[in-house]
Amino acid sequence: MPDKKTQKNTPVHVGLIMDGNRRWAKERNLPTLEGHRLGYEKMKTAPGWFFSRGVKILSFYAFSTENWNRQPAEVNYLMKLLQNAVETNLRELAKKNGYKILISGRIEELPGDLPAKCLEIIQETKANNYGIINICLNYGGRAEIVDAARKMIKNKVELEQVHEGMIKKYLYNGDLPDPDIIVRTSGEQRLSGFLTWQSVYSELFFMKKYWPDFEELDAEVILREYDERKRNFGG
Repeated sequence: MPDKKTQKNTPVHVGLIMDGNRRWAKERNLPTLEGHRLGYEKMKTAPGWFFSRGVKILSFYAFSTENWNRQPAEVNYLMKLLQNAVETNLRELAKKNGYKILISGRIEELPGDLPAKCLEIIQETKANNYGIINICLNYGGRAEIVDAARKMIKNKVELEQVHEGMIKKYLYNGDLPDPDIIVRTSGEQRLSGFLTWQSVYSELFFMKKYWPDFEELDAEVILREYDERKRNFGG
């Protein structure tokens, strides 16, 4: 195990864009769904790797508003994985480890009873405080800003009251601090609408390996990379 004492700055909030599941499967002549299955297993394991090293919040980009455009069979499989996560796996993780579960996105548009299940796990884990897992589900950064504007209009927020703090208040989980670092696997170097408002001063780190290949050592690499960077916030 690497020496953690040399690390001075640990990010509070890490964002993870879990990319490369389909390419991982294709390169191994496996069904696309197998890549998603293994990627899902990594999503269940990764929180322990980060929280044990001092990270307090993990945001996962699980399903974007654009992902509905994929093949119906793939979308249906992803919805089943996410339903299983919300109903069973995340609940078990939360109960065992004291994780708080948040879900960010247009939850009400999800199929079947998934919206209700999402609200249930949020309510059930709201008092937990060991670590926060924020699942971005049916999420898009622009959609989030649009929804915030709609809520402000609905609540009749006056023109003079509109400022950055007010907009942040109306985001899906506006009380969360902005991510200190956002990591994308697979070699792609873009955010694809992930935490658009919140990411303006986030450090960015792009890894070539696919998400199903992500392992504990990669969490250590990310934290060391963050520790070596100097953040100026425009100053």
